[in-house]
Amino acid sequence: MQFGGNGNQTAEGASSHHGQCRSRSTAHRAGMFARMIGLPAGTRIWIAAGVTDLRRGFTGLSGMVQTALQENLFSGHAFVFRGRRGDLIKMLWWDGDGLCLFAKRLERGRFIWPQATSGTVSLTPAQLSMLLEGIDWRRPVRTQTPQLAV
Repeated sequence: MQFGGNGNQTAEGASSHHGQCRSRSTAHRAGMFARMIGLPAGTRIWIAAGVTDLRRGFTGLSGMVQTALQENLFSGHAFVFRGRRGDLIKMLWWDGDGLCLFAKRLERGRFIWPQATSGTVSLTPAQLSMLLEGIDWRRPVRTQTPQLAV
């Protein structure tokens, strides 16, 4: 991972052409994200149902985790929030050394979110990966139906 001149992280091997970023593959980017975060096994991933004002940063989202979601911010769990338009999410987690904030905006499409207006939903790491790629994590479709082994 390296930092561009404007302070933003860029993927190794990525190049910029007229404001568009090209990288090796979507799977490669997802793998880089997983290594970057380094969520340990057993980490719970919570998404806050409803809409969140994503002008909030560390302090505002931390307050939401502790008051509205009634969760322990320092538990090591990840907390994901979505903005009103649905094309921006922020994820907050404590990695043991400090509080981390990740933001992602989709250039096209929307992040799939539960219909509930309040509360939390727990995701698996695989569902989080699908969510971050803009895939409907609620109903993944297998490419092949398991067949009888005999």
